Amino acid sequence: MSAREPRLSRADFKLFRAIPTRWHDNDVFGHVNNVVYYGWFDTGVNAWLVEQGFLDPATSPVVGLVVETGCTYFESVAFPETVEIGLAVARLGTSSVTYRLGIFRQGGQAAAAQGRFTHVYVERATQKPVPIPAPLRAALEALSA
Repeated sequence: MSAREPRLSRADFKLFRAIPTRWHDNDVFGHVNNVVYYGWFDTGVNAWLVEQGFLDPATSPVVGLVVETGCTYFESVAFPETVEIGLAVARLGTSSVTYRLGIFRQGGQAAAAQGRFTHVYVERATQKPVPIPAPLRAALEALSA
């Protein structure tokens, strides 16, 4: 068994996005179910890509496909709370990027949960890996931790 990752802080992330929890996010144990965290990761990454003009989900000829994710939980979050998703780039390859993500209670300094999310960029039509487009690469480099 490997050692548990150290808990990250706000300083480990480059930007943040607030997302309110929803009534149906809670499970029978009274906290947000673990699958919701993965949705927050996906939303944090893809909303940034769309807002920056790097992704049109319907028409972009090059898209990032998720090939790996993971999450470590430190404390429970529950409805009604607003969480803040921290985003940074942990690793940048030729055709792949691994994001570092943190889930913070609103205003919290330590991550309630943290994870990673790896995209491999492919040509939509062929599904074959391609180099990350230069403008996106430059933006990802700016998010490097």
